[in-house]
Amino acid sequence: MWIFGRKGESGFGASSTAEDVTKGIDGTGLTAIVTGASSGIGTETARVLAIHGVHVVMGVRNTEAGRTVKETILMETPDAIVDVIELDLSSLASVREFAAEYCSLGLPLNILINNAGVMAPPFTLSKDKIELQFATNHLGHFL
Repeated sequence: MWIFGRKGESGFGASSTAEDVTKGIDGTGLTAIVTGASSGIGTETARVLAIHGVHVVMGVRNTEAGRTVKETILMETPDAIVDVIELDLSSLASVREFAAEYCSLGLPLNILINNAGVMAPPFTLSKDKIELQFATNHLGHFL
């Protein structure tokens, strides 16, 4: 059976975009944290949420790349509200610092997109002496 051209029960298929899926949704007044928002799927998620009025908080390892993404979003959607906060999910201290900074903003958390992750890096220990992939993909988001 060929599945790539078929739409699922939701009405969306493999070629559906984030904009297709969120069409007609008003996110005004909502706040979302998107981890790994400085590239790939995280960038697209942050962009589309911002288009729909969601206040997006980008949790990124590379704040320079995060600021570049923010500028791109603001060029497309000038009234978007986007914050960039450093977040290295492989570091428990960084996760705690991110959480403290986010809490200091006094914002609600309506949407949490745990997008950041690494896949099959060479065996490495994090700063906390935990295997890097496990620390990043599991412990960082859990903490």
